Amino acid sequence: MERTKVVVCGATGMVGQIYVAMLSDHPWFELVGVAASERSAGKQYGDVARWYIQGDIPARARNMTILPCTADAIAATGATLVFSALPSDVAGPVERSLADAGVAVVADTASHRMDADVPLIVPEVNADHLEALSLQRKGGKRGFIVTGPNCSTAGLVLSLKPLQLAFGIRRVIVVTMQALSGAGYAGVPSMAIIDNLIPYIKGEEEKMECETQKMLGSWMDGAFQPANIPVSASCNRVAVLDGHTESVLVELDRPASPEEVESVMRSFQGEPQRLHLPTAPDHPILVRSESDRPQPRLDRLAGEPARARGMAAVVGRVRSDPAFATGIKYTVLSHNTIRGAAGNAVLTAELLAAKDLL
Repeated sequence: MERTKVVVCGATGMVGQIYVAMLSDHPWFELVGVAASERSAGKQYGDVARWYIQGDIPARARNMTILPCTADAIAATGATLVFSALPSDVAGPVERSLADAGVAVVADTASHRMDADVPLIVPEVNADHLEALSLQRKGGKRGFIVTGPNCSTAGLVLSLKPLQLAFGIRRVIVVTMQALSGAGYAGVPSMAIIDNLIPYIKGEEEKMECETQKMLGSWMDGAFQPANIPVSASCNRVAVLDGHTESVLVELDRPASPEEVESVMRSFQGEPQRLHLPTAPDHPILVRSESDRPQPRLDRLAGEPARARGMAAVVGRVRSDPAFATGIKYTVLSHNTIRGAAGNAVLTAELLAAKDLL
């Protein structure tokens, strides 16, 4: 099959670099451009991108000239798909202008997540929400925006979906221990986080609460219907490089033993697995039996095959909760910049391609 030509906007940042790395040898997508701010435009990517991630800058990207994030510049590359990792203060209008110009935009930014016509997707959880693209494509428009959730929401909803399907969910209480990379390279000063924990991340709790309800809800009668599941989140920044760890308490609609919960999580699969998408992990949820797992350093790159490393959520410590008759609690770990950002977006684009929506 002919590969789809793609551009990464915000390519010099931490998440943008993961896009560049993941797309450098992608079987379905051809990276034809990297775009960033006006101060970087016109320079060589290898000269500007301070490479944060393991390994070297892919050779093809190293010599690319950085483009401005404009429809004209991107159209000149022949790209029909843009991945957006732009800063939140500029992402909204740029993404909308690209979609208006006929480009498919897959974003992990927050700007359009709660828009009434924009799907908020983790592909295993709510692939059916892509039906909402019919609203954006009225009148024969080709361009659209699809978003992914906050990095802390991604692992949470992935672990909740099989429980919702099998047992029903009444409420969710989650406490996060979030990695530093979620704030970007310069996001948390070293003097603030060494020998410390910061029990506040601006806007994070609100995002987790409303995004979870949108994603576990339905698309019905031309509108998103949020799930009637109260979600309470408390978010903390901890001195971990990559991997968000979350302690989750779920009140189910009906009783279930820890063994039953583990079983439905282990067997859970979604559209990416059924369609054998390139970046889909064979098992999107891995359940550990050890009493002290998951741990970020040991489990953040979980997922097979190799292209899916970091795409599986790892669950452990599944147990009954004494405060609720139908309570289950567990720990879930997911890689925040892969499953929680760039990897999830690449998988979403693969799903769009498989459904002939690009």
